[in-house]
Amino acid sequence: MPVSISALFASIDARRDDLVALTRDLVRIPTVNPPGRDYDVCVRLLADRLARSGFSTRILRAEGAPGDCDATPRLNLIARREGARPGPTVHFNGHIDVVEPGEGWTVDPFEGLVRDGRVWGRGTADMKGGLAAAIVAVEALIDLGLPLPGALEISATADEETGGFGGLAHLVEQGCFAPGRVDHVIVPEPLGVDRVCLGHRGVWWSRIEMTGRIAHGSMPFLGVSAIRGMADLLGLIETELLPRLAERRTRMPCVPEGARAATLNLNSVHGGLDESDGDGLPAPLVADSCRLVIDRRWLVEEDEADVRGEIVDLLDRVKAARPGLDWRLDDLMSFPPTMTEPDAPVVGALDHWIHRVLDRPATHVASPGTYDQKHLARLATRLDCVAYGPGRLELAHQPDEWVGIDDLVASAEIMAAATLTLLGVETD
Repeated sequence: MPVSISALFASIDARRDDLVALTRDLVRIPTVNPPGRDYDVCVRLLADRLARSGFSTRILRAEGAPGDCDATPRLNLIARREGARPGPTVHFNGHIDVVEPGEGWTVDPFEGLVRDGRVWGRGTADMKGGLAAAIVAVEALIDLGLPLPGALEISATADEETGGFGGLAHLVEQGCFAPGRVDHVIVPEPLGVDRVCLGHRGVWWSRIEMTGRIAHGSMPFLGVSAIRGMADLLGLIETELLPRLAERRTRMPCVPEGARAATLNLNSVHGGLDESDGDGLPAPLVADSCRLVIDRRWLVEEDEADVRGEIVDLLDRVKAARPGLDWRLDDLMSFPPTMTEPDAPVVGALDHWIHRVLDRPATHVASPGTYDQKHLARLATRLDCVAYGPGRLELAHQPDEWVGIDDLVASAEIMAAATLTLLGVETD
């Protein structure tokens, strides 16, 4: 007998206040990363809740991961509920860390204020609201009391904002996504309630160390300024490389429109003496060191070796023009572009239910930045994985971040119904 979708949606609608309350509870835990605070409080809250719905839960620490220590342990929750008979496994993954709130807020970023049909606060969109919607979706499915096949899984993971190495990557390395264990993955990142995100652009973070020769500041001609060398590099990036990147366009459906081009951001520049210690005047010195961190987002049409090679070529030109100057290039993080095929099962299931719930067709997009799908693509390549969640991309990492309550409920309905489709359960 087909499952009544109207009964499922009515159950989720009745949980509206609970969904808002769970989102607020998560926002009130300030899991700011870096440094990675209060992960233990967050995963234990979720573990206790999911255990009440019959999930077996494990909390796994990513010992040795970047940032892991006794003060800020990298803790991850994985919860699994077996079905009544064999079948596929549908997994929802959400990261629990949030970025620093920064300045410019008109509300308390960790209060979880409810106003104007929205929940406000850091992480509401990215992505505690999405994680809460996924949890309420599976709880509603379970409470129907049906003998569902397969298994349901939820993971709440650390460190996505800083690369995910102490989070989802650790779970993959521990075999949590081993062949035969998980079939379909939905990551409730904030791409929009009517959008299915197929993947993301590639990323290459690197640190450039420019070195020169120290000298007295009154006689700069006796030294080699690393700052001036870095200025030369920045000039070449501005006048030559950035215009070339702007002309490269991808076939990936990246949003917003500017992300259809290759991009490079200058994350930070530090040169000369560290002036943060003490209140005295700095010494008169020619800077013999300067450091630049860059964030290059590359397209599926580009080659990673060429991406790196473009920077190396510029560095060699700067060095040749300034005798005594040298450079070192360190790779900090690199992931290729990834994209799930539009005809994959998880895409089709979400497309169908987005159209039915919202009465408009789904839009396929790709993310300008990476998210934890990169680790599944790298370490568990067979998985059927997309991002789908209620938040709005343009609100991520912004002051006065919010998520719409109607979008929370609609996304929970869509994720619950899509789960039935992926489990092979007939619906009316």
